[in-house]
This record gives sequence, structure tokens and C-alpha cells, in this order.
Amino acid sequence: MSTQTMLGGGGVGYSSAGDEELMRRYHQIGDVRARQELIERHLGFVRRLAQRYAHRGETIEDLTQVGCVGLIKAVDRYDGKHKVTLATYAAPNILGEIKRHFRDKGWSVRVPRDVQELNVKLGRVVDDLTSRLGRSPSVDELAEATDTTPEQVVEALESSRAYSTVSLSERSDDADDESGDPLEALGDEDEGYQLVEQRELLRQGFETLAERERAILHMRFFLGLTQSEIADRVGISQMHVSRLIRQSVDQVRDELGSTEALPPRDCRESGRRRKPAALAGRKQRVRASS
Repeated sequence: MSTQTMLGGGGVGYSSAGDEELMRRYHQIGDVRARQELIERHLGFVRRLAQRYAHRGETIEDLTQVGCVGLIKAVDRYDGKHKVTLATYAAPNILGEIKRHFRDKGWSVRVPRDVQELNVKLGRVVDDLTSRLGRSPSVDELAEATDTTPEQVVEALESSRAYSTVSLSERSDDADDESGDPLEALGDEDEGYQLVEQRELLRQGFETLAERERAILHMRFFLGLTQSEIADRVGISQMHVSRLIRQSVDQVRDELGSTEALPPRDCRESGRRRKPAALAGRKQRVRASS
């Protein structure tokens, strides 16, 4: 704003007018240029207050912007009856806005307000007791100094971890740490759980079969024997084995009411040896890892 701009009809420019004159102009006749001059004049004061919180994870520019909200509110509320300067009146408003910003928006994880306030209070108490005692204070001493319980002190101290978060992909600063990317240590989906569910489902269907039919299905689908080998073990013809397998599979399928949990219906393939399910699963994992 130009220093040559004059206050209505007078010979005093906005930049050379005092705070009281500018406040009078703004509140009595609604001079918004006077309000703007007051705000710009006190930006340095806001920045100095914001620097008190420079090491709490927010930039000075962002904190200054937040503090300006408190300055604007102070300019709008100040009426000259408090017999103090505008800076004195605005300081609590500016600091209040900055503290409210940290309380409401600075935490990565939402923490109850009373716990946040106790956490801030403990920061001052710890410094004071450390100076007086010559050592770090205990939890009981902190609780006594803050009129709280040890449990509340521990909760407030641990809540500071919720202020900022760390990426799972962030590597450790320790040069001796060879763990690599933490994501590489996360577990993968275990295929064994699905296998357990399938076997439990099959068990329910197998309970409806006679002992001989259960043995035949076990040899065919779990041990991987051919129908000829099964016929030799059971002492019946291969054709009879094929018919029993087909009937047993149909019975189990009807019992379960689903075809998804059952092995493929390949009862007519009597010439090839089937690989056991467990062995086939191991080979697939070996190929995937290689």
C-alpha cells in the first residue's frame, strides 16, 4: 500500500498513522484499508510468535498463516477499551489459533483433547523437574506434579507417537540394519488355509460313503494311483473301480451341493497316474520361488 495514501481528508498517510488511529478509522467508519494496514503491520509479530513452534513438524510459513487468523480476529474484536496495545491484545488470539491448529489438525491419529493437553503440559513439567532434580523424573513424580494418575501420564506420553506416522517403506537410519524394506517382511497369503477348508468340506461328504469307497477315492485323488493300481490293491476289476469312483463322486457332490470343492471328474482317465495334491502344490511353489 502506498505511503502517499492519505487518511480521509487529512495529511497523515496510512503507513505513518498510529494503531489507534487506524483502529478508529476501521471500527467507526468501516475503512477496510486501515484494517489491511494493521494486519500487514503486525505480520512480523505473528511470525515471531510462530517461531516458538518451529520444531514441531510444521513450516514457519504455515504457522504464520494460521497465526494471521488470530490476528484478524483480534483486529476485528479490538475496540480500544482494553487500554492495551493491539499487539498485547492480539498475542493470546494468535497463540490460541496456532495451538488449536496443532490440537485439531497436527496429529496423524486423532487423540482426545485432554490427553493432548496433558502431553503438552508434561513437556514443560519434565524440563522443570529435570532441572530441579538433576535427573529424569519418574512417572509417579510427573503424576504428582500434574495432579494426575500414573496411568494418565503414561497414556499422555505414549500419545506423542500418534503425532506423526512413518511409512512402512521407510528404511532404518541404522547402518548395521540389513532388514531392508519393511514391506518385504510382511507375510503372504498362506495357501494351506484354503487347503484345510477344502479338506474339511470333503470330509463331510466322505462321511456319507462306505469304507471301501472312501479308500478308493483316497487312493485315486490323494495318493495319485491309477485305476489299475487301485484295482490290484482292492482286488476288483478296473471297470468296477471306475464305476465306484464315478458313483462315489456323484454322491459326495450331491451331499455337498457344490462342485467347487471336489476334484475334477476324470474317472474315465484310467491310464495316467495323477500327482498327489500335496506334491503338486510343493512343485508349484518351487517354480514360483525360482
